Amino acid sequence: MRLVSLLPSATEIVYALGLSDQLVGVTFECDEPAAARSEKTVVVGGRDTRGMSPREIDDYVKGATAVGRDLYTLHAGALAGLDPDLILTQDLCRVCAIPSGHVQDALGHLGCRADVLSLDPHTLDEVLGTILDVGGRTGVPGRAHGLVADLRARLEAVARAVAGRPRPRVAVVEWVEPPFTAGHWVPDLVSAAGAEPVAARPAAKSVETTWAEFTGARPDVVIVAPCGFHLDGAARQASAVAARFPDAQVWAVDADGIVVRPGPRLVDGVEAFAAILHPGAVPEPPPGAVTRLR
Repeated sequence: MRLVSLLPSATEIVYALGLSDQLVGVTFECDEPAAARSEKTVVVGGRDTRGMSPREIDDYVKGATAVGRDLYTLHAGALAGLDPDLILTQDLCRVCAIPSGHVQDALGHLGCRADVLSLDPHTLDEVLGTILDVGGRTGVPGRAHGLVADLRARLEAVARAVAGRPRPRVAVVEWVEPPFTAGHWVPDLVSAAGAEPVAARPAAKSVETTWAEFTGARPDVVIVAPCGFHLDGAARQASAVAARFPDAQVWAVDADGIVVRPGPRLVDGVEAFAAILHPGAVPEPPPGAVTRLR
């Protein structure tokens, strides 16, 4: 089977299922593993936002969506040349990837008869369900069930480790300029790590808010996890907002690595959150995953 992934989390799932030899096309954002972008054909491009501030990125996204301009470019010719059997995409967030409807339209125009599987999880449990969906559609349901069982076992280990401990109030900031609440599966990561998510929208879209909502929620811990950024970028943004929370710990995390992409590494995120919130209860996260600002 020839596979094309149009979102980074799907690429991670494909590799985790041992299907990398069947993956023929990816997006310019598929950086985990690094070989995905260097060894596969890039069929989706987009603007390089490196060097732009969070405010500039937000203005760009809002400006593009206001006039109906796509944030991503599907290289239709390259896609057709790959002759895929299955394309993995999403409808969850227009800012994150090309919606499945656009892909279907392009396939119709090209006369390509590939199947399209849209992965649209809203909760941590649904993220694990997408792994089973991909495994079933690619003919490796046993691998998928084994992977999910391993991930659930790790979640259960965290739950046992933090059971009975005080549950701190935790605010996760998904964007800083302007501020955005934590949404979709991110509050689940906080709960699974043994804490109470505040200023959050569980199983719903992350939305723009005010700093007053965050400070008014009286968090004990603030975790800055801006979508699209790894630890260095998250740390820069966390340092810019830390003064707003004089009574809370402020941490930055590798958001793209372990928080915002709905794939297997979200369990790494739960483990990292648990290490932040309950020191000594679980092993320390690996270097490059988290850093404390205050």
